[in-house]
Amino acid sequence: MEAVILTKDQFGSLSNSIEEIKRVILKDSKKQTEVYLDNQEFLLLMKISKRTAQTWRDEGKISFSQVGNKIYYKMTDVEELLEKHYNKAFKK
Repeated sequence: MEAVILTKDQFGSLSNSIEEIKRVILKDSKKQTEVYLDNQEFLLLMKISKRTAQTWRDEGKISFSQVGNKIYYKMTDVEELLEKHYNKAFKK
């Protein structure tokens, strides 16, 4: 195994470069946009009826956006709904 010795300036430069790379990676990961499903996509994904989706919205089980007559759901809200109603397997 080889040892590498850096001067204080070299170490500072290397550290700054690493911070810049980290900043770029974090900036790019924040750019990921939210995925929205329209009502029809939501119905197909969840395999439910329009009435069930309406009931879930009325009961506050799922958050949604409405533009005119069109309903949209954030994919993160759908995942949250499923996670909230997740039941772990139990031992026999």
